[in-house]
Amino acid sequence: METKKTTIKDIARLTGLSKGTVDRVLHNREGVSKKSYAKVMEVIKDLGYEPNVYASLLAQKKERVIVVLLPKYEPGEFWELTEEGIIEGADSSSNLGVKVAKVDYDQYDIESFRTACSKALALEPSGVVLAPMFRNETLVFVDKLNTLGIPFVYIDTKLETNSYLAYFGMPTYQSGYLCASILADEQQVDEVAMIRIQRDKFGKSDPTINRREGFIDYIAEHSPDCSLHNLFIDPNKPKEIDATLEKFFAEHPGIRYIAMFNSRIYLITSFLAKHPEKNYRVVGFDNLAANIKALKSGLVTCLIAQRPEDQARRAISALTDYLVFGHEPSSRDNFMPMDILTRYNAEYY
Repeated sequence: METKKTTIKDIARLTGLSKGTVDRVLHNREGVSKKSYAKVMEVIKDLGYEPNVYASLLAQKKERVIVVLLPKYEPGEFWELTEEGIIEGADSSSNLGVKVAKVDYDQYDIESFRTACSKALALEPSGVVLAPMFRNETLVFVDKLNTLGIPFVYIDTKLETNSYLAYFGMPTYQSGYLCASILADEQQVDEVAMIRIQRDKFGKSDPTINRREGFIDYIAEHSPDCSLHNLFIDPNKPKEIDATLEKFFAEHPGIRYIAMFNSRIYLITSFLAKHPEKNYRVVGFDNLAANIKALKSGLVTCLIAQRPEDQARRAISALTDYLVFGHEPSSRDNFMPMDILTRYNAEYY
C-alpha cells in the first residue's frame, strides 16, 4: 500500500479498532487505552503513515513547553494528587513533542509566587497551567501572558476574566452552596464554625473565597439568624491546632456544625476524636487519604471531592491540543463533578 493512500479507515481495519479510536490516537485525545494506542502506533510505523500535521511537526522541529505553576506540598496533601495528573498528561503530550515543566512555589509566601512567575516566563513557555492562589499577582502574571500571546489554563479555581483558554475544576461558588446544604441537612442552624487556614502574613492568598461566599449565601437564605464564626488555624504549627480549637469551642459551647473549605479537614480530627459526646456535624473537601480515614471513622460527616488529578491531566491535554493542532477546547469552563462521599461509599471511590 502506498503511503500517500493510507487512510484512517485502513488503519482501523488493520488494528481492528474503530475509526473514532484511531482518530483519537492521531489527535492525542482522551478515551484511548494504552493497548489501543500501541496498536495504532505499530501499524502507523509499519505503513510509514504520517498525517500531514505530524509531517509538519517533524519538519518544524519546534519545541513546545507547557509550564505548570504548582504549590509545594508534603506527601499526602492535595497538590500531590494534582501532580499525578500532570505526570500523566506530560507522558501523553511528549508523544507530540510537547514538554511539561513544573515551577513550584511556597503557597504561603507571595514573594515566592512572584519569583515562580518570573521563572515561568524565563522558560519561554508555549502555554501555562496554574491555580490562582494569589489573586492580584495572578492577574499581573496572566496580563503578561496575554501580552506575549501565551495561552493559559486555570485548574482548581479561576478568576473571572475573559482571557483564559480553559478552566478545569469545580464550580466553586456552587460547591460552597452545596457544602452548606449538606452541613445543615435541610434544617435551621443557629451557629456554624468555619475553620480556615492562616495563610500569608499579608492576607493576599484566599483561594477558597468563592466557595466561602456560596456557603454564606446558603446560610443567609435558609438560616438568616445563624451566627457564622471564622476560626483560623496554622497548618505549619500542628501542635497548636488542638489548643486553638479547645479554646474556641469552650467559648462557643453551642456550636455543633463545622465546615472547612479547603482540603485539610484532617487537621481538626485529633480534636474531634477527643469530643465524641459533642456529635459534631462536619463537612470538608477532597479525597485525601487522611480525610477519607476521618470520614470512615465517623469523625467527618461528608466530603466533597473534585478529582484534581483529572483537572491537571485534562488541562495539559487541552493546551497540547491547542498548541499542536490549533483546536480550541469545546468548552471554556469544564466543570468537574462534585462527588459527595460518606463513610458508606468512600471505600468505592
